[in-house]
Amino acid sequence: MFLIYDLVFILFMLVSLPVYLFKRKFHRGFLRRFGVIPKEVRFNSPIWVHAVSVGEAISVRGLIEELRKIYPSKNFVISTVTPTGNKIARSIAGESDFVTYLPFDISFITSRVIKKIKPSIFIIAETELWPNLIESLNRHKISIAVLNARISDASFKGYSAIKYLIKPTLNKINIFCAQSKGDSFKLTALGVMPDRVEVTGNMKFDQNIKLPQDAKGYRGLLGLKEGEALLVAGSTHPAEEETLLGAYHELLISFPHLRLLLAPRHPERSDEVNNLVNHSGFAPQKVSELNFKRPCSNAVFILDTVGNLTKFYSAADIVFVGGSLVRKGGHNILEPAFLNKPVVFGPHMFNFRDIAHEFLSNHAALQVFSREGLISAIKELLCNAFKTNSLVKNAQVVILNNRGATNKNVALIRKLIV
Repeated sequence: MFLIYDLVFILFMLVSLPVYLFKRKFHRGFLRRFGVIPKEVRFNSPIWVHAVSVGEAISVRGLIEELRKIYPSKNFVISTVTPTGNKIARSIAGESDFVTYLPFDISFITSRVIKKIKPSIFIIAETELWPNLIESLNRHKISIAVLNARISDASFKGYSAIKYLIKPTLNKINIFCAQSKGDSFKLTALGVMPDRVEVTGNMKFDQNIKLPQDAKGYRGLLGLKEGEALLVAGSTHPAEEETLLGAYHELLISFPHLRLLLAPRHPERSDEVNNLVNHSGFAPQKVSELNFKRPCSNAVFILDTVGNLTKFYSAADIVFVGGSLVRKGGHNILEPAFLNKPVVFGPHMFNFRDIAHEFLSNHAALQVFSREGLISAIKELLCNAFKTNSLVKNAQVVILNNRGATNKNVALIRKLIV
């Protein structure tokens, strides 16, 4: 099976490389995906933490901080698969840590990397299955822990179709720290031995995101005047911006003091969003150009820079979290909630289903199902200060009640590190 998997992966890689070249997606450190590690890097039985994307990289920050206290002599290897995730990983890493891209899941590459790094444990944030990497770690008797383990409905359906092929791989993982009882059930249904699954919760609730002291400065950067309100639409996708702009047109009739900032999930779409704003009758204003010219009164702001969404969430009066009006599964609603912002999202939150359910059942966020519903929700938040404050207060209670996953995970990891 692994030989076939290797051949398929190599074929996929060969087909993808010209696309990467054409789209200029080769980035600094890309060779590390082939297992190329600088000769000068030295490892001393490090703790290897793999975080797939930005959200996962942020969520493991607290875990790494706790493990540093317990194992001060160990350094860390932090791997990701995206340039943005890599950037976040570098902000987490210490001087002696090594930040890299996860190697391609080809047996001879993963085996060579593991022989070089020789980690004391391999920790995966959320459920990413890399069969050859797991097999190589198991062969070298290196423990594997999956934290924040989550199985989406779509993944469960797909994995169930090949249950008997993936069951041996799953049971080479020493511990799954599941986000919820539902995730635990799905894991055991796929064949994971029950004694290898623990429900510890979601580490994203343990993040320590605070309102920046210069939040007012970002409102000033946007040229917001006294009495103006800012709606920030974060992590938006195609088709969502159209809906938001249409809603904004109507909202301006009753709320001429409302301003809008669109933050596309992929900043490289900023030119596309720029054109869309222009065709909608507004003046597009990219955030990267704000230092060069002051925005006009009918400007719609476009966040075209990476890593700054939190800063503009902090400047918002209301936050809409994207990927939820279209079938993308939604994005992290915890970040604006941590910042005491009232949160609105659409119907498609299957990637954050448990968190969304927790917020909705505790009246800590608003869910909308259409452009009309979005308009109604924004109107209510602009007119009803009591409702807005209640959402914010209830969200803080939800966050407080769900903390503690990081400490539970650390306790289980300690049993595996030799």
